[in-house]
Amino acid sequence: MKLLAVAALSSTLVLAGCGDGGTDGSSGADAADRMPVTAAFYPLQFVAERVGGDLVEVSTLTKPGTEPHDLELTPKAVAQLSQAKAVLYLSGFQPAVDDAVQTQAADAALDVTQPANLIVTGADDGHDHSGESADEHAGHADEQHAEDGVVDLHFWLDPTRMAAVPTTVGERFAKADPANAATYTANAAALASELTTLDEEFTTGLKTCESKELVTGHAAFGYLAARYGLGQEGIAGITPDAEPDAAALRDLVSHVRESGVSTVYAETLVSPALAETIARETGAKVAVLDPLEGLTDASPGSDYLEVMRANLKTLREGQGCS
Repeated sequence: MKLLAVAALSSTLVLAGCGDGGTDGSSGADAADRMPVTAAFYPLQFVAERVGGDLVEVSTLTKPGTEPHDLELTPKAVAQLSQAKAVLYLSGFQPAVDDAVQTQAADAALDVTQPANLIVTGADDGHDHSGESADEHAGHADEQHAEDGVVDLHFWLDPTRMAAVPTTVGERFAKADPANAATYTANAAALASELTTLDEEFTTGLKTCESKELVTGHAAFGYLAARYGLGQEGIAGITPDAEPDAAALRDLVSHVRESGVSTVYAETLVSPALAETIARETGAKVAVLDPLEGLTDASPGSDYLEVMRANLKTLREGQGCS
């Protein structure tokens, strides 16, 4: 099978030492011999570990179990940024990181917004997109982006956007460590191939779903929805603390009833109280859909790929996919 072939290729290219979602990937070779890399939050940590393998020592600014939107950095964490040869971050996602990068690591910084191609907005445009293709849905998102300027930064929930990041990371690692450029390039290509396979699994798995409407804990799934022809209604806004008022909740309850939504999705790292309230008012059930902003012991997998495949299984059940 293609997936097994990709996994075999990946295992030969990516050296041991990928972390387990903790603060580093320190198993294997002596950490003192590795290139120090800092990632702002988990998806970028995953890419750094897979592209760098045993050649890099990856630390993350957002510790496991921390909601990344609310990250505050200690003076020690800010000072340590100056030691990194590469700092991977997403401009606008974590203001504290943006500030620290500019003061401590401007030369080492890699902002992934360009390869991620951020175009989809997190705000709802008031249209039913359930009958649209992914390209048509993305087109509506582009139109709204021009209107309201609210950009959804959660690109990693679309495997095709995530797949564009390893190449750029590999190029940055190669620049900082030219002697190992070929390894970084090969590892980046292997990871991009795995992410392409993941996209194919989502495309097939979500092609024939009874319901095309997603009601999610917060509006983090715009890219995923656009890619696979779904509509998204976030209970909270683009950040989890942007909670709805009473009128917005009533509108959302009406939307769930009118659209025949049978599953409301809560998420990890955030209280499920609002999702449970909507489910109770509408007779829907609650399932957990992980926005992959960080890993915890409660995550349905040990890395990005496992959690995304768990999300696909959850979506197929919740959306009634055959």
